[in-house]
Amino acid sequence: MIEQPAYTGFGFSDEEWGLLVGLPQAVLTAASAAESDGTRRTRAENAAGLETISAGRESASPLVAAIAGEIVSRVGDPEAGEELPVIEPADPQGMIDDVLARAGQASALLAAKVDEGEAGAYRHWLVEIAEQVVGAAATGGILGLGGDQVSDSERRFRDRLSHVLND
Repeated sequence: MIEQPAYTGFGFSDEEWGLLVGLPQAVLTAASAAESDGTRRTRAENAAGLETISAGRESASPLVAAIAGEIVSRVGDPEAGEELPVIEPADPQGMIDDVLARAGQASALLAAKVDEGEAGAYRHWLVEIAEQVVGAAATGGILGLGGDQVSDSERRFRDRLSHVLND
């Protein structure tokens, strides 16, 4: 007997599942790219985002738990000390716009394929990832002191994401 991929149990095609699995890490990267603030801060943001993705494995939502498990199996488990590489997109605003467009597609897909509880859990998880990333490292200040915990551009990305997802 051939084992079916996890996504078939949720009624998604391979392409649809790819959108849902790729989006949390894309949200992490876009949230981090919303404010250019150096490698050390970006690493802290990546760690916070990966922790939040990883925590999704414990979600009461079977959909979120399955997606989080798949992401962690692909990119590494922060509990094992694994880190994401620092990605600095050449066109941060273009990347942010792309992520927001894909978030809208994912929201529409979920509305059509799963119940509101599952869809809401996934949407909320994406916003939580963004929230943790933008709050992970202060921006500005001198020698790591002072500055804003969440910059205006980071807040704007998080709010736009929440609006697109209706979360």
